[in-house]
Amino acid sequence: MSFAARPELVLKQHKVAVREGVVEHRGGSTWYRVVGTGLRTPLVCLHGGPGSTHNYFAPLEELARVHGRERGRPVVLYDQVGCGRSSRAADAAWSLELFLDELDALRAHLDLHRIHLLGSSWGGMLALEHALRRPGTLAGLVLSSTLASAPAWAAEARRLRDELPAEVRDVLDRHERAGTYDDPQYRGALAEFERRHFHRGDDGRPELQRMRAGRSEEAYRAMWGPNEWTMTGALAGWDVTRRLHELDVPVLVVRGAYDLCTEAIAAQLVEGIAGARLEVLAASSHTPVLEETERYLALVRAFLAEADGRPA
Repeated sequence: MSFAARPELVLKQHKVAVREGVVEHRGGSTWYRVVGTGLRTPLVCLHGGPGSTHNYFAPLEELARVHGRERGRPVVLYDQVGCGRSSRAADAAWSLELFLDELDALRAHLDLHRIHLLGSSWGGMLALEHALRRPGTLAGLVLSSTLASAPAWAAEARRLRDELPAEVRDVLDRHERAGTYDDPQYRGALAEFERRHFHRGDDGRPELQRMRAGRSEEAYRAMWGPNEWTMTGALAGWDVTRRLHELDVPVLVVRGAYDLCTEAIAAQLVEGIAGARLEVLAASSHTPVLEETERYLALVRAFLAEADGRPA
């Protein structure tokens, strides 16, 4: 794997090289950002949504920096097609294959033969599919606040929804029956759910503001549905629980104690993947990388270093 100079943007930021560029593929144009250089195995990060952006992964760039006696490693972030700085999906051909092809194109463009892969939420679903289709090309897999079964996730999200205060549930019920998902009143009630289970910290954080500004509601609804507990999109019925045993790579599963990735959802991953390790961040929900940043980075950094030491 080489990060030789290319015509993409190259700059220095706090003594860490940053390179940005665009890769073209059949689904459109995908913007990416590579932070750091060196010979350690690169980390490729897959954001959630579908339709969110790379922005809330900003703390992961710290993994590119020298830390104590450890060298840094290249960290690759990108906006999946349809959101952020990437193009809208060509012909709006929303499908799992679209995002898998995009990841393949990115790896080929950057000459990423062997990588660590970190996927959050939907990004973890994408990471699992990629790992199953590209065995032997991963050094480590971080499954962050994610799932192996969409039906199980929707059922758990419904359970969490039903624990909301009655007045909030009433608003959700009324608008869901009417199909008025864009009504400001419905969005306000949904925000209460997100304050409990998506991000429990400062809602004004710039990483969240940038993510929300660049997110694609079209991608989310086409791939998933109008909310976490109603699956009407292309991922309806998605389930790889019976294939988890095929994974032969070190795996770290991370979730927050208040996460949409509940104890039951995480258990499917840990019980299905031989040797998978689970870490629960006690003060976090669905964005532990922002809610407990130092703890999250320490866990991921240690896992990657351990995985680097294993034979290929």
